[in-house]
Amino acid sequence: MAATEELAPLTGATKIIGTVSLALATFMNVLDTSIANVSLTSIGGDLGAATTQVTWVITSFAVANAIAVPLTGWLSQRFGAVRLFVASIVLFTIASFLCGLSSTLQMLITFRVIQGAVAGPMIPLSQALLLSSFPKAKAGTALAIWAMTTLVAPVTGPMLGGWITDNISWPWIFYINIPVGAFAAIVTWGVYKNRETPRKKLPIDVVGLGILIVWVGSLQIMLDKGEELDWFHSSAIVALGLIAAIGFCAFIVWELVENSHPVVDLRLFGRRNFWTGTLAFALGYAVFFGNVVILPLWLQQYMGYTATDAGLLTAPVGILALLLSPFVGRRVGKTDPRILGTVAFLIFAISLYMRTRYNTQANFGFLVVPIIVQGAAMAFFFVPLVSLILSGLPPERIPAASGLSNFARILAGSFGTSIATTAWDNRAILHHAQLTEYVTANSDASRSYIQTLQFGGLSLQQAGAAINRSIDVEAHLLAANDLFWVSAVLFMLMIGVIWLARPVKGASPPGAAGGAH
Repeated sequence: MAATEELAPLTGATKIIGTVSLALATFMNVLDTSIANVSLTSIGGDLGAATTQVTWVITSFAVANAIAVPLTGWLSQRFGAVRLFVASIVLFTIASFLCGLSSTLQMLITFRVIQGAVAGPMIPLSQALLLSSFPKAKAGTALAIWAMTTLVAPVTGPMLGGWITDNISWPWIFYINIPVGAFAAIVTWGVYKNRETPRKKLPIDVVGLGILIVWVGSLQIMLDKGEELDWFHSSAIVALGLIAAIGFCAFIVWELVENSHPVVDLRLFGRRNFWTGTLAFALGYAVFFGNVVILPLWLQQYMGYTATDAGLLTAPVGILALLLSPFVGRRVGKTDPRILGTVAFLIFAISLYMRTRYNTQANFGFLVVPIIVQGAAMAFFFVPLVSLILSGLPPERIPAASGLSNFARILAGSFGTSIATTAWDNRAILHHAQLTEYVTANSDASRSYIQTLQFGGLSLQQAGAAINRSIDVEAHLLAANDLFWVSAVLFMLMIGVIWLARPVKGASPPGAAGGAH
């Protein structure tokens, strides 16, 4: 069994084939975090479930995935990174098949839990295996390839899921994983089976794992259900919040005291570049993902877009991301990643400021320009920050570091989604109340508009409903613009977090010796 640091980089066709297999597995994983979002109505209709129940199809995957991701370090030491990665692909593919076969909501949720759990190690290990495939000087290129798959998949998910649901049937959003998973598992094993990492027979930190499941599960369910249950006006949300807070504190204490074999290596946060990079990564992703969720909701609910059309509008975000990622990958070993991360946050801020100009009459071309600009930010976001997070770490610690930083990103994304949707609704209620003040029985404009609607065949009640709908559309536009504005300001402020890190000298790529602590 060769140690990771003793392995020579892959070359020629082997490197290309291995990279493609890792990229496909990552793409399949990330795709499944969003592909079911636009299919919930169809799933609920076929399985006889209410909308509030069918959202557990998303929540169950997210909870299981969030719990499994930080376990990557321990699992890879126990079973080997290659075996664990290939096993994750195989189990994910089987779980996907079972999801498609589900005839009840309970079955589907059960298999989504399994799917999310086995998917946990895939993203961190794809990073680690990619880095071992390339020379250390080309680490940025390896991360750029990884970033491209994680950039395209979330955008492709809703578009592909909407098209499959509209033109075939919802089970096929899971069945499409079968050929991809089979190919990725076979090829990855063929390329990497002789590059296994050292294994250690480590005991299981049962207490730490149990506490992790309790507090992460409680927090994820609280975030996913908070909007529906009116947040802390609900006793269930209060209880979940208390369990999550107490469990989190207990977990920190236990993992730091349990010195022999903690389930999560929290001592990574003792490295300055790890905690600053992870903080910037998580905060940036929270603001980014909150806006990713709001935009298609606004388009579909208030601009008359179908799920497929909304996906087509958001898809161009991948254009500049794909074009610029290789450039960023080449520069990350030569340029201070703090500078590249600053560029990302500046472009995010510009893109979001451009969105504050949106209006209800905006056409496709006007709406899509800020989305294209955002693609450049995404290219500069993932690669430099991941490079900063992993800088100076020995190869055997990369799976644990990648798992922990991605865990922070996933949780931050949940926070961002919950905060964004709640803020959007609250601001819309405020704007609706303010706009309604201008629509009164004594207003000449109001009377004239109502008369016009009545001449068009509407009753007085129907005319009132039409006016209320118009106000609602305008209120949600203003609320979205508020959110875009605040998000732009937050990205500008978060640049300071990046510069808390120490500079990475020269070409100090992930996995290289030395580096900043």
